[in-house]
Amino acid sequence: MLEIDEAIVDAIVAHARADHPDEACGVVAGPVGSDRPVRFVPMANAARSQTFYEFDSMDLLRLYREMDDRDEVPVVVYHSHTATEAYPSRTDISYASEPEAHYVLVSTKEPGSHEFRSFRIVDGEVTEEPVKVVPAVAGER
Repeated sequence: MLEIDEAIVDAIVAHARADHPDEACGVVAGPVGSDRPVRFVPMANAARSQTFYEFDSMDLLRLYREMDDRDEVPVVVYHSHTATEAYPSRTDISYASEPEAHYVLVSTKEPGSHEFRSFRIVDGEVTEEPVKVVPAVAGER
């Protein structure tokens, strides 16, 4: 189960809406060993595509160095789908390289609403998991 702060959910959805019609992407880092997503890190979609996302390799290198310095890991890897449901595509599955991460997808295909789902992707196997949104905790972000 993914347990995530409502303020982080709101930030992910806002990022997805802001980048629409292109896919948005980013990471939510958390302390090593905690499975707690606490630090929202929006990233630029280097592909600038409506159907594909790609982290810029230099931005990703900087992020991993920063997380290493802060004793963090990518607890959540998120991106949006702008015209389809929030379910991993074959491309998403093939690029999933963090077996411990929660892969969050947000669908922004409907203007007045969104779909927010979380998955585990390990060795090409996709498993949807429940999402528990908890009230914002002051000082956690």
